[in-house]
Amino acid sequence: MRLGFILDPLNQLKPRKDSSIAMMRSAARRGDSVHAAMRDTLAWHDDQVFADWVKLDLVDGPDWYREGEHTYQPLRDFDAILMRQDPPFDFEYLTATWLLERAAIAGALIFNHPRALRDHSEKLALTEFSHFAPPTLVARDPVRIGAWIDEQADVVMKPLDGMGGSSVFRVRADDPNRNVIVETLTAMGRRTAMVQRYIPEISAGDKRILILGGQVVPYALARIPKAGELRGNLAAGGTGIVQALSDRDREIATALAPILWARGLLVVGLDVIGDFLTEINVTSPTGFVEITQQTGFDVAAMCIDAVYAAVQARSI
Repeated sequence: MRLGFILDPLNQLKPRKDSSIAMMRSAARRGDSVHAAMRDTLAWHDDQVFADWVKLDLVDGPDWYREGEHTYQPLRDFDAILMRQDPPFDFEYLTATWLLERAAIAGALIFNHPRALRDHSEKLALTEFSHFAPPTLVARDPVRIGAWIDEQADVVMKPLDGMGGSSVFRVRADDPNRNVIVETLTAMGRRTAMVQRYIPEISAGDKRILILGGQVVPYALARIPKAGELRGNLAAGGTGIVQALSDRDREIATALAPILWARGLLVVGLDVIGDFLTEINVTSPTGFVEITQQTGFDVAAMCIDAVYAAVQARSI
């Protein structure tokens, strides 16, 4: 197959932990032709969406690739395109989903599907599955948020467009800084935020559960907060411990898997704390490398298997 990956700048990716690199290496081991493009090279003309592509030869070690041929070609020339750029989901990211949707209409097979990327806010998507979520408020009115904090007594407050645990606060009803936190995260009532009841089980880890092509990976990456820290995110210094899925983890994941896959979401990362679903990550979920290293279960191979199956299903 010819696979195209839309990525962050290659020199910013970390081969020891990056899930996109793990996918590309898995594809290359099968003999697939792997190409990379940056989002800012997407362009529409002549009823096609094009990008600047570079063929990658994948190698082991910190210098993980060698550049081959550079081409400018339409996305539909590839068997599949994997959109793997990190947030922020700003206007340029939104524009990319519009362009990618035009490419899909012209015949490109794109994962995650651009319409699904656009429709699934990684924070707000859980409102569709609120029966699995902790008590949650989404609002920007500081008065309403303050009343919710009083009612719940202990909450976690976060922006809707963050990643890696950025700007996440724990706020207790008696916190002397609560008003300034609310004012800051809502920009004095001009920006919407999410407030969730604090889940004490965060001490046992913020679990990342992967769903690939509608199938649930049997292990979760539990991200354990470091001492004195609320956030388990690895980017915030958490420690990743892989564990088998609990019955509740599996219940949540198997309920969501067919629904999300039917929408074209090939790679999904659920965040579960204790028994509660807290986020549905669809832009560029990670955790592949840690799970594979600690269990031997080849997550990247499972992902590429799902891509193969989707390409074959399309050709029938």
